[in-house]
Amino acid sequence: MHGITKRFPGVVANHDIDITVRRGSVHALVGENGAGKSTLMKILYGMQQPDEGTITVDGEQVTFGSPAAAIARGIGMVHQHFMLADNLTVQENVALGAERLYGIGGRARQRIMELSDAYGLAIRPDVLVEDLGVADRQRVEILKVLYRGARTLILDEPTAVLVPQEVDALFDNLRELKAEGLTVLFISHKLGEVLSVADDITVIRRGTTVASVHPADTTPKQLAELMVGSELPSPETRESTVTDTAMLTVEGLHLSATDPDGAVRTVLDGISFVIRKGEVLGVAGVEGNGQAELVETVMGMRDPDGGSVTLDGQDISHTPTRRRREDGIGYIPEDRHRHGLLLEAPLWENRMLGHVTEEPNSRGQILDLKSARRDTERIVADYDVRTPGIEVTAASLSGGNQQKLIVGREMSHHPKLLIAAHPTRGVDVGAQAEIWDQIREARREGLAVLLISADLDELIGLSDTLRVMYRGSLVADADPATITPEELGSAMTGAASGHLEHEEAQGRQAPEDGDGGGPR
Repeated sequence: MHGITKRFPGVVANHDIDITVRRGSVHALVGENGAGKSTLMKILYGMQQPDEGTITVDGEQVTFGSPAAAIARGIGMVHQHFMLADNLTVQENVALGAERLYGIGGRARQRIMELSDAYGLAIRPDVLVEDLGVADRQRVEILKVLYRGARTLILDEPTAVLVPQEVDALFDNLRELKAEGLTVLFISHKLGEVLSVADDITVIRRGTTVASVHPADTTPKQLAELMVGSELPSPETRESTVTDTAMLTVEGLHLSATDPDGAVRTVLDGISFVIRKGEVLGVAGVEGNGQAELVETVMGMRDPDGGSVTLDGQDISHTPTRRRREDGIGYIPEDRHRHGLLLEAPLWENRMLGHVTEEPNSRGQILDLKSARRDTERIVADYDVRTPGIEVTAASLSGGNQQKLIVGREMSHHPKLLIAAHPTRGVDVGAQAEIWDQIREARREGLAVLLISADLDELIGLSDTLRVMYRGSLVADADPATITPEELGSAMTGAASGHLEHEEAQGRQAPEDGDGGGPR
């Protein structure tokens, strides 16, 4: 891609970008949110047309008027926010739009299984997509692209949703793709991962390419400085702010769910824990082990079959979600597009979501749109949300800026309890540092935080207490001061339980709040 320039109203997304990708290589594209990485890849995939510049594939200059034209040239894209139909099965999603290739029946299924086996993707064709965890959805997206015959894969933030073991599996998949002669373009914020898997790295800053480097010749620190012009932030929390006052008490929480085939399974199995004022409780676990259901039960989106949830001394086990919001629960959802924003609505409307009955969004029974707009301006300034104005839609912001808007909205109501599910997923190092600072600041003022994250450095760095969730139970606890990401990752796969001791550490006592400390 040579001299690529793309302008939007009020924003130059790409300016004179040059990038050359070798066939059969993994080429990483790094840069902060809003640097123009996704726009550049959408141009390569034919979703958007460049205002200036040329694209050459295999020595031949091409123009892609649509994704279909890019696919015809063997270029496929897996988006950061997946493009799957929830109410269809995996097989139907894969065949959708490509029915001419292998039909929609037995041949399609056979091809899906061949690809799944060849690249170790472990695909189940008959499962409904809405029943899949994020890691499984991503593998379906990769399979969809391979199914269409892509020889060049664009992966936008592929590891944002995965735990270390899943990342390793994905990178094994990528190496297999490369060994078969496929080319992978890989957008990421996680610099350590980029250095471990990429053959070449291109750095984009403020819409233009600033460097092309080889992993062997650079470090995460140097890459971060190229990306944002500053050092890599750390989630490390120095001082303890934990008090003796319980803010959230969960006792013996049980929840069952009915599978599509009618089978009933236990999703939450006797969950008990306490979060005190000024404490961050981190929950580690491979996605799909009940973390999402735990969050939804505490938020009131699901009604538990047994057990209790107490917030600041009040039993809220069966209280409606809106009341819980008004009582002081802030919520950063796992999937910002599905549960955090109205993408086609302006920023000031998004600022009101979940808090319409509270100031400054309303006075009594009447919405106060003027105050809501004014407060949105404040959030945009305080949280460095990069946007031309508050009238633009949420969809027009980059992922990191959408996340900063959500964090700003939730923090603006001074919550007693913040439920943060993957608060910095798909967010660059600059925005990450800001979000961590906001959580630390609120924690100093007595906020209790339930933190769910797939980023183990974030979990270990921010948490005062760590618990591991596996198959709907809290199976282990650990001291964030001594535990390593590898030891935590091992417990997440069910390989360890009880109180996790670091090899050299003389561990402290396990907290006695409902899980029994010792090893099983």
